[in-house]
Amino acid sequence: MINKQIIKTDKAPKAIGPYSVANRIGNLIFASGQLGLNPENNELVPGGVEAETRQALTNLKNVLEASGSSLSQVVKTTVFLADIADFVRMNTIYGEFFPVDPPARSTVQVAALPRNGAIEIELIAYMVES
Repeated sequence: MINKQIIKTDKAPKAIGPYSVANRIGNLIFASGQLGLNPENNELVPGGVEAETRQALTNLKNVLEASGSSLSQVVKTTVFLADIADFVRMNTIYGEFFPVDPPARSTVQVAALPRNGAIEIELIAYMVES
C-alpha cells in the first residue's frame, strides 16, 4: 500500500479552501495550484503577471523543498492565465525558474482565477530517495 503524505510549509500560502497544498505519493509530489500570494499576508503581490508568476513559482519551490524535492525535479506544470495575452511576460519569468531541461507544460486561459489573480501554476515533481 502506498501512503499519502500531506505536505505543509510556512514558506508558501496556506490553502484557501478544502485542499492540501501538496501531496506526496511514493516518489511523486502533486502540488496544488499556487497564485502569486505572499505567504506572509496571503495577499496577491503587486506588479501584475510578472510579479505574480515569480511569487507563484517561488511558492512552489518552497513547497517542493518542504517535500524533499526541487524545481529541477519537476516533470509537468500547468499554467492558468486570466489573459493569454500575458503569455510572453509569464514565459520570460517562467524561463528564469527552469533555465535547463524545462518540464512538460500546458498553458491555458481561464475565465477567472481566485482573488482575481493573473496566474495560477500547478505541478508534478518527483523526488530521489536517499
